[in-house]
Amino acid sequence: MERAENVAIVGVGLIGGSIGLALRACGASRRVVGVGRDAGRLDEARRLGAIDAASTSLADGVAGADVVVVCTPVSRIAADVRQAAAAAPAGALVTDAGSTKRGIVAAVEADDRARRAFVGAHPIAGSERRGAAYGRADLFEGRACVLTPTDQTPDDRLEHARDFWEGIGCRVTTMSPSAHDDALALTSHLPHAVAAALAATVPADRLPLAAGAYRDGTRVAGADPGLWAAILAANRGPLLEALAQLDRQLAALRAALEDGDEPWLRDWWAAARSRRRLYDGLEALDDAD
Repeated sequence: MERAENVAIVGVGLIGGSIGLALRACGASRRVVGVGRDAGRLDEARRLGAIDAASTSLADGVAGADVVVVCTPVSRIAADVRQAAAAAPAGALVTDAGSTKRGIVAAVEADDRARRAFVGAHPIAGSERRGAAYGRADLFEGRACVLTPTDQTPDDRLEHARDFWEGIGCRVTTMSPSAHDDALALTSHLPHAVAAALAATVPADRLPLAAGAYRDGTRVAGADPGLWAAILAANRGPLLEALAQLDRQLAALRAALEDGDEPWLRDWWAAARSRRRLYDGLEALDDAD
């Protein structure tokens, strides 16, 4: 990764804090500036070593940046990208970490200066926890990062974005914003919604009898409600289709139970186990890399 003189991180929570720690760990930036609304949280990020300096003014914080990474909630990313592009030097790269892309990219590309600076990105890493205190320098090691260029994305910015995300450990791939949102509806947004539904389905008085299956199946339901409400709403169409696919699975399960069809249940579970083992194999390859 080519060393950046100054990187500005807008939104220094778990993801932004981990980016700062990763940059400092690999020496990829001389100076990391954190930008946010809460001075106390920025001070904490500085104490933790995630940033070198802080600003509660987005325009001031990005004024000297070579790279700006916007890690705010999806409902704010497009506006923050436009503001950052207007205030950053003309040659700066502006990228983001939002887990939806279609609406963000469209809104950014409506602004000429922002369009010329921006490359949409989604590093697929994180936790149900929030805040820079839970940041890790190795959070992105071996993790996928999807870049979502369009035919309006400048080639030099795309290569710069690839270099940046690979430099902090990501495996970079590219796809269109709509293809990204369709895929993430199934692989991320649906599992989060199902975890929340499962957590809400079990009555509180039955929780003393819950064990590993409930714990593992509901872990991500501990994530921030506002953050996830915004993500689900932003990806409404693809998520509705993902829910329809889940509905078809549950309808088949319900029919088999009503019919007492134990062979179907066995085959259904075996197919699910096979799919899970395929995922486990991909995880093992990532760890080996």
